[in-house]
Amino acid sequence: MTAISSSGGIMARRLSARLWQVAVTLFGLLLLTFFIGRVMPVDPVLSIVGPDADQSTYQQVYQQLGFDKPLWHQFIIWLGGLAQGDLGNALLTGRPVAQDILRVFPATLELATLAIVIGAGLGIPLGVMAAARRNGALDYVVRIISLAGYSTPIFWVGMMGLLVFYAWLGWVGGAGRLDMSLDGAVPTRSGLIVLDALLAGNMEVLRSALNHLILPAALLGFHSLAYISRMTRSFMLAQLSQEFIITARVKGLTERQVIWNHAFRNILVQLLTVVALAYGSLLEGAVLIETVFSWPGFGSWLTGSLLLGDMNAVMGGVLVVGIIFVTLNLLSDMLYQLFDPRTRS
Repeated sequence: MTAISSSGGIMARRLSARLWQVAVTLFGLLLLTFFIGRVMPVDPVLSIVGPDADQSTYQQVYQQLGFDKPLWHQFIIWLGGLAQGDLGNALLTGRPVAQDILRVFPATLELATLAIVIGAGLGIPLGVMAAARRNGALDYVVRIISLAGYSTPIFWVGMMGLLVFYAWLGWVGGAGRLDMSLDGAVPTRSGLIVLDALLAGNMEVLRSALNHLILPAALLGFHSLAYISRMTRSFMLAQLSQEFIITARVKGLTERQVIWNHAFRNILVQLLTVVALAYGSLLEGAVLIETVFSWPGFGSWLTGSLLLGDMNAVMGGVLVVGIIFVTLNLLSDMLYQLFDPRTRS
């Protein structure tokens, strides 16, 4: 009983320390982003009033936005609004930033989720088999795929994908999330078109959504596959050189049992972190694919806001990105402790 209480106390202290680190990290990220945004050469006031506005109109909007106050005062005002759940209004749409994020984020979530399923679903077994057949034909193929996925610009791959699979072969849908004729055909419940189509029982919209989703998701999945397969291969090679693997083979276990039941089981915890970080990168880094495919997602919205100098939107987007990565890291740490008893002491 004492041991259980002690273990629980240790985990509680670790969680408390981790949450404190999370708070400090997010605060530092917001502080840095805020001050960098304020010294950018883009003038958000001009984005609102236009270049032909007179000086009095410009000055009025300038004061309404609070730009006449010191930077530290502006930051405190923004933090006060954040504490009340107010991220301010976006300059581009005039709506609350939180509403804009809720509107655009499901599109990226849908795209990134299918991409990580493809990337991890193919990358992990390919990495395992490449390590098991080191310096064999499959190993060289996997290493070439990993190199291609890392070195090929994603926007070029996206344009080539559209040219080949949409323009030439006609196998997939083009830009956007749906055929234009089906826009608004199902009520928006979750923002995930595939799920909304299933809930509405509209198979035509479902087919169109999947037809538009599969190519950008596959290309993003290929990019994450390169990273995941390379890391899986590296982890497996380290395990396959251990003495317990030699012992397992001496005992007469089949190669399949040695690889999957012994070596692969030991890298599961490491792979959890790799997949989590890859997923986080897809959620905030799908900007180029979203641009090529005119995908109305979070990445393209955040980029447009940054170019416009809309710091309310940028700060809200940075906060979301920070929360995503911090949450995924926190979940990875918790899973580490769940699957690896050595980390609990």
